[in-house]
Parts: sequence; C-alpha cells; structure tokens
Amino acid sequence: MLRLVFALSLLANHLAWAAPAEVSFSQSAASVAAYDFVEVTLQLSAPVAGNPFTDAVVSGSFGVAGAGERVKVDGFCDSSDGTLFRIRFMPSKPGAYAYTVKYADKGFEKSYDGTFQATAGGRRGPIRVDPDHRWHFIWEGTREHYFFNGTTAFWLMGWRDERVIANSLERLHRLKIDRVRVLLSGRANTVYGEPAMNTVEWSLFLSPWPAVKADDFYHPGFDYTHFRIEHWQRFERMLRYARERDMVVSVILDIADGQIHLAPGSEDERRYIRYAAARLTAFSNITWDLGDDLDTFRDDKWAHETGTLLENWDPYQHLATTHPVHREHQDRGSQWFGFTSIQDWSRNQHALMLEERQLQVKTGRIIPQANEEYGYEDHYPLWAPPPPGDSAETLRRTAWDIAMAGAYGTAGETARRGVGIWPDTGGGWMNGRSDDTTTMLAGYAHMVDFLTSFEWWKTEPHDELVDAGNWCLAEPGRTYAVYLPKAGKVTVRLAPGRYNAEWFHPMTGEVIPIGVAEGPAWTSPAAPGRNDWALLLRK
Repeated sequence: MLRLVFALSLLANHLAWAAPAEVSFSQSAASVAAYDFVEVTLQLSAPVAGNPFTDAVVSGSFGVAGAGERVKVDGFCDSSDGTLFRIRFMPSKPGAYAYTVKYADKGFEKSYDGTFQATAGGRRGPIRVDPDHRWHFIWEGTREHYFFNGTTAFWLMGWRDERVIANSLERLHRLKIDRVRVLLSGRANTVYGEPAMNTVEWSLFLSPWPAVKADDFYHPGFDYTHFRIEHWQRFERMLRYARERDMVVSVILDIADGQIHLAPGSEDERRYIRYAAARLTAFSNITWDLGDDLDTFRDDKWAHETGTLLENWDPYQHLATTHPVHREHQDRGSQWFGFTSIQDWSRNQHALMLEERQLQVKTGRIIPQANEEYGYEDHYPLWAPPPPGDSAETLRRTAWDIAMAGAYGTAGETARRGVGIWPDTGGGWMNGRSDDTTTMLAGYAHMVDFLTSFEWWKTEPHDELVDAGNWCLAEPGRTYAVYLPKAGKVTVRLAPGRYNAEWFHPMTGEVIPIGVAEGPAWTSPAAPGRNDWALLLRK
C-alpha cells in the first residue's frame, strides 16, 4: 500500500511538471527601425504548472546575421498563468539580424530561430556619456547632444486613467522637459503636507506584485514570487508614449518613503530587478535609478553590487545612477555608474556644482553631474524664510546657477492645485499633472533655448573671465555665455578677435542684438532691464 501511495505521488509530481503540449513562437514584425525593438512572443497551449515567474526560463541570443558575436537577452513571463512569454531585442544599426530563442521548463526545452531586418528610421536611441566631452550626454543613434532638462513626477503611474498620464507627459514635452523621474515601485503615506490624497482616480500605492490588500499602506501582503502584469504593461505604454517624444524616463526601482521594502540582496529583490531589466531594457529612452533617498534604506556596498548586477542584466547598458540623501554616497568611480544624481537644497548651487565637478575629477573618471532634487516649487525647503518654500522664480534662477557650472538639474512643480481636493487640477511633482497656473517650467524652457543655441557641450566654466558675481561658460576664442544674476554691466576677458554680442532675457526669451565685441577686455552696455540677464558672444 505504501509503495502504491509513493508511486501515485511520483506520478502526480511528474504530471504537475509535465512539459506544455505545445510552445508556439511568433515575431512582431519582419522589419523594425534601429532603436525600436523586435518582440518574439511565446504562446503555451497550457499554463505552466507551478510558478511561471520562477520555474520557466526564456532566453535568447541576437546579432547581425553572419556575424559570430551575439547579444544575450532575457525574456519574461507576461501572463499570470504562464501561457504567454515575450523576449525583446533593440538593434542599434540597420542590417539583417538573426536570433535564437529558447524556452525551458523543468527539463523541457524548445528553441526557435528567426530573422528580421533593421532599417535606418532616424530614432535617437539611448543617451550616453559623450566620449569627447564627458561632462555631457549624446543620443547614441544620431550623435546629437542631449541637454538634460528634468522634472520629477514620482507617482505618475498612480493615475488609473492612462489619458491623464499621456496628457501630463504631453504638457511636459511642450515645456521642453526631456527627462522625467518616475517610480516603478513605491508607496507613501500622505505625509507631505500637500493637498494630494489617494482617490479613486489616483493612488500613492504602486504594486508591481500581486497583493492581498494593495490599498493597505502597512500590510499589503505582496507575493514577491509573482508579478502583477497589468502594472508592468501600463508602465511600458507610458515608456512608449515618452519615447515617441524623445523623453527619457528615469526608472526609479524603489523609494524610501514607504515602509515596505524587499530584503536587500534577497532572491526576491534580485528577481524583481532582473525582471525589470528583461521587460524594459529594449526601450531606448530609459535610465536606471536604484532608489530614491537610497542611503536611508541601503548601504554603499549594496549599491555597488546591485548596480554591477544590473549592468550585467541590461544588454544595452543604459546609464544608471543612485539618488542618495547625502551626496557623498555616490559610486562615482565605478564602471556601472553613469552620472551623479545628488540632492542638495542650498541656494548656492553654482559653487556646489563646481565642487561636484572637482570631486569627480579626483576619481579620474569624468561623467555628467546632475542635482536632481534641489527644490520643489512652493514646497521645499520647509526651513526657508516665510513664506515657506521656493517660488517658481527662485528655482528658475537656481536652474541657471546649475547650468552655468556645466551641470544639469531636475526640479519639481507645485502640487498645491490638489488631487482629490478642490480644484483638483494639479499634482505636480507628486504625479506629473499640472494646469496653466503652474509657470516654473516655462521659465526653464527659456534657459534651454539659450543654452542650446550654441555648442554648450564644448564650453567649460570660466568664471575667472568675468567680474565677480557673474558666471561664464566659455570655449575661449569661440563662444562666451555669461549669466548676470543682478543684471547691470559685465567685463569679459576675450581671446583676440571680433564677436557678435546679444542680450538674452531669461524671463521672456527675448533676444536683443548688441553689436560687435572685441578683446582683450570688453565691457557690455548695461542690461536692458532689471532682474537677471544673459549675454552671448560668438566669434
């Protein structure tokens, strides 16, 4: 009798892990543009017995047809029952490509070979560190220079209506924002003092995993061995919408605000990050952020090890960073670390970002410098003189201080128009939605116009070339860009030659020709108005 029970048990176990009756493979298209992606779908005729997120593996190798070297890519399960898997590949140049995709499940394997054509579609591709001007970025596909102009929209994915997500991104795009910080996973209680509340339309609780009670802040009961497919598919639709507008999304893996975190270095944590890499790396418009306020819940050793792992799991090695509370916790010298993402709230940002550049020089490895959290319109810092917080005007000026140090910045819009509280037309840095009463980013757009009107990536900070209290970016002998925080006149020490000079009004974008400037020392006329002005001299 015992033998019969044991035999039946073995038979039941065998049947539970029996191979699927059939695995069919299909390809998304015969031809895709370079820096888009081809997708191979694997359809199983029966659900995976067991857990499809842990027990089944999809892998592939892709490369130029006839070439020996191929890129290894992970696939992922895209259904809760395990009947659907996908694998994606992003070609970086036109040509004929070949690939092999393999499905494996408890000893069963099935492979598929395919081909596709990549065309020159003019897509910009991922952003990279400019190899010739390493303080700055370029688009890999077109080699155009990328001026990083960012904003924060942490809980953008909390909107249940995806039209709100799309409309928010469209508005930011019109304001010349080309980088948005967005949480992939994160939860927060309503503790900010902002009129932004959980409603039926929007939630602060993002759930990449199935939960017993997803709307319980303290006890959601996540099942970390499975993934909630709908959440990931919605995130991908957001990425696709942003990609078509050349907007880069900083994918933030976690945030300190919630009290629910995966155990550091655990199998569950590694599975989450690897799954994120498998699903999202084929989107050209992402960068990685291991966590917001990371040093409050992870240490530097974890950041180094996890960043290195992510670099290995990302076949395209998108730029990655961390965002700590204390700026010394940056893995500046490591290969996986693509640019800094500090937060510092001082209002002496120009000197701070010059100091950041010097800290980077000491590592012997130059990468772009960004302060991605230096202020939120009308909110932070709480210790500021009354009224508390920073105005749109203060932050606009601060953005110039950062840019004139050869660095980049990210600021967040006001949330004071409310979510779930009248007039319920805002959300700002909390979720990306704002209305026309929010004016901060319009001021930033003028700064972008000025700095992208010349080859800013070739300039370096040269404040010694102008009077104290003014800032200068220069490629001596060719270009001098000067910022006058208090207007007035400025004397610029020029290399020999004649230069066309013009005023630029940072508040309106107005350009006013001056005439010809000649060195070795040229003093400008008085700025045409008060407040701040910029001056551009080009040979």
